[in-house]
Amino acid sequence: MKAAVIRQYGSPEVLQYEEVEPPKIQPNELLVKVRASCVNPVDWKIRQGMLKFVTGNNFPMILGFDLSGDVVEVGSQVKLFKPGDAIYGNVGLKGGAYAEFTAVPETSAALKPTNMTYEEAASVPVAGLTALQSLRDLGNIQPGHTVLINGASGGVGTYAVQIAKAFGAEVTGVCSTKNVDLVKSLGADRIIDYTQQDFTQDTIQYDMILDSVAKRSFSSCQKVLKPNGTYVTTLPSFESVVQNILTAILPGQKARNVLAIPRTQDLAYLKELSEAGKLRTVIDRTYPLQEIVAAHTYSESERVVGKIAIAIA
Repeated sequence: MKAAVIRQYGSPEVLQYEEVEPPKIQPNELLVKVRASCVNPVDWKIRQGMLKFVTGNNFPMILGFDLSGDVVEVGSQVKLFKPGDAIYGNVGLKGGAYAEFTAVPETSAALKPTNMTYEEAASVPVAGLTALQSLRDLGNIQPGHTVLINGASGGVGTYAVQIAKAFGAEVTGVCSTKNVDLVKSLGADRIIDYTQQDFTQDTIQYDMILDSVAKRSFSSCQKVLKPNGTYVTTLPSFESVVQNILTAILPGQKARNVLAIPRTQDLAYLKELSEAGKLRTVIDRTYPLQEIVAAHTYSESERVVGKIAIAIA
């Protein structure tokens, strides 16, 4: 099969499009013909070697976590899926979605939303689950809550605005001037243009702040967080880990880091939102797998609005 492979850490050019052996599935896995994947920032952070303490030096390595495609084979223990099912999901920490075929754990997949293309569906798992689990599990979002999404036009942010609205929250989206109309179209009740205003100097306090682009610290957000409000960031740091521990012990405001966990039930929930017209994917650009180098280069520019999709088959 064709795949995008790396044999060392480095620049986008270390990604090579070549022939490799297809994977063999475990009893609890699906063999999936991949129709689409996407580029998440974690992909190029791994490629650069920033996460080698987790990924090690197990080369050759196929990157890519999110995918959508068609089941071609199921393991002996699989109960929920059968060959021919159109699914979407996440391959887990081992990666492997930048390929024509990949193995997917049953517990990390769900049936693809019927109203999404393969590219749109493949863009959901990491970003959509990050948004959902931040808002629901860490922020305990409730109807009427005031929620601020920093980075509202990005991959996580575009889903977070829509999911927060689906929970009945009042949403403020932070973005640049050129993305104001997009964030409004996703349902945001209020927009802060960060080129004109610093949201940490706002006069409003929020029940929750989701820093989906990890640009502002818990300390800088405390003034605009309610006394029992929750701050969530998508990028762990030494400072944020310390704050997580301290605020877990002390009463009052909470600081949290999110690490999205692939779960069938959560993917099924996002599928329901999509099919109810409450969740859509914003795709900035779509690249064929052969142009994965260009896709990574664009993602690293940090100018992406929504998601970068990868068309595979």
